[in-house]
Amino acid sequence: MVHQYQVTGMTCSSCEAKVKSSLMMVENVLNVEVSKEQNSATITMEKHISLSKLQSALAEKYKISAPHHSEIKEQTKSWAETYKPILLIFFYITLVTLLTQVFNHHFDPMQWMQHFMAGFFLVFSFFKMLNLKGFAESYVMYDVVAKRLPAWAYLYAFTELALGIAFLINFNPLITNSVTFVVMSISIIGVLQSVLNKKKIQCACLGAVFNLPMSTVTIIEDALMIVMSGVMLIYIMQYN
Repeated sequence: MVHQYQVTGMTCSSCEAKVKSSLMMVENVLNVEVSKEQNSATITMEKHISLSKLQSALAEKYKISAPHHSEIKEQTKSWAETYKPILLIFFYITLVTLLTQVFNHHFDPMQWMQHFMAGFFLVFSFFKMLNLKGFAESYVMYDVVAKRLPAWAYLYAFTELALGIAFLINFNPLITNSVTFVVMSISIIGVLQSVLNKKKIQCACLGAVFNLPMSTVTIIEDALMIVMSGVMLIYIMQYN
């Protein structure tokens, strides 16, 4: 994509060259054209880069602004493009599991959560299995257990597969949900640490197939499984 920006503070050719070289050093920038006469910078980038990130790359005397496009709109579009695979997966799992409720006389939230979790673990384990080694190499970078026991990175993918099958066939709900609650609670610790420390590492949730950055989206994934398994555990203990 190409965006045009206004850059103030350039007074000579040297300033022009400094602004260009500084912006070229920003990650995902492919090309930069700068004009001190027009106080402009035309930037070609792989994906949208926030205005604050561009500004931080420049010396304090130079100010960059975006009068020709909406930063909020571009950031939203960039976020949607980045997480498109995982958004589509959640959409399809939600759609299919809701459709299974059409044949019930009434909406059964416990059954729906069971089916949703089955779909979640089966689909996510599938993508991990496509490149198990690549997933393991990414997972050991942030998971608290895998850091100390690298074999867990491989076992985790099979654990997700087993949980998916267990939810699908309704195998001992108490055990299945208990294991899910513990496994996902441990998993979210490393995710929280990485996001809070602003580490720029690849999220391994979809294995090595998609290059997704670690973010709050990853936290939401794990938290959703923790909440659902927790709710189902409470229901099981109350009514069984």
